[in-house]
Amino acid sequence: MKKTITYFLLLAFSFVLFSCKKETENRWNVEIKTTEPVKITDISAAFYNDKIPFQNFKKDFGFFLAPQVPDATYEKKRADAIEKRVYKDALNKNNLANLEKQLAALFAHIKYYFPEFKIPQVYVFSSATELYEEPILYVPNKGVLFIDLSAFLGEKSEFYEGIDVYMRKEMTPQNVLPKVAETIAADYVPATPDHNKFLDKIINFGKLMILQDAFLPETMDQYKIHYSKDQQSWAISNEENIWNYFVENDLLFSDDNRLDERFLAKAPFSKFYTEIDPKSSPRVGAFIGWQICRQYLEKNPEVTLQKFLHLPATEIFNNSNYKPKN
Repeated sequence: MKKTITYFLLLAFSFVLFSCKKETENRWNVEIKTTEPVKITDISAAFYNDKIPFQNFKKDFGFFLAPQVPDATYEKKRADAIEKRVYKDALNKNNLANLEKQLAALFAHIKYYFPEFKIPQVYVFSSATELYEEPILYVPNKGVLFIDLSAFLGEKSEFYEGIDVYMRKEMTPQNVLPKVAETIAADYVPATPDHNKFLDKIINFGKLMILQDAFLPETMDQYKIHYSKDQQSWAISNEENIWNYFVENDLLFSDDNRLDERFLAKAPFSKFYTEIDPKSSPRVGAFIGWQICRQYLEKNPEVTLQKFLHLPATEIFNNSNYKPKN
């Protein structure tokens, strides 16, 4: 009888552990009951349409034009054969009907966590790669979202000559949705102007990544952090080594702003100042901050997303009991 009771206690304990683990793993797989359709307006379709007089385009999309730029300059751009080719390729690489469905799902997830979120009017256009560094513009108080499709042609695009290779890695159609999610998520991460320690910064990046987990539960991690497959594999394999370097060099509570450029900024690789640098993944500080935040939420499943976003970095770190995964 005693053995039987022990067996059932163990079984029950295992069930609880499994249930908790399953709940943690599925934290972001929420049921979305309503999804509002998204209708994309393609500004460049009208801009490059020879049958539409420029003054008519200007009447409909004057908000898109820079007032200091003469009409003659825009007229010249409309007739530019290469710009038209870039736009055509952008449409071929980015299916707008599919993007509308993806954005509808994304917006529904954002609204699930932030009911006050207003679904923006979405505009796409082609800048002929001029705006590749900042291809997403979100203006919440105006209720608009702009997406430059020419920044998502694929890293081997013929039109990306002269753009750094490390930048091209994230200029793929798979990165459109994560870029949009990241841009909107930045609006929900509270600013911490009085906290300039490295730990504060990596945790803030971690919060941004957690929001992407919540907004894009079915998207692969490598796209959320804008890594190539190899960069993602390197970061995962070297998580313990990265963490040890931060700890052994007393970086966590450092206020040295040069650490931003070394471990948080967009770059071809991170800068440990060792021979491994060229092989390393960029932005490993953001990657580590993400893992700390994930472990905090795994250990504290009762904490809501909204409350988590407002927690101090030191509280998240201390209560995460962070240990790099081997």
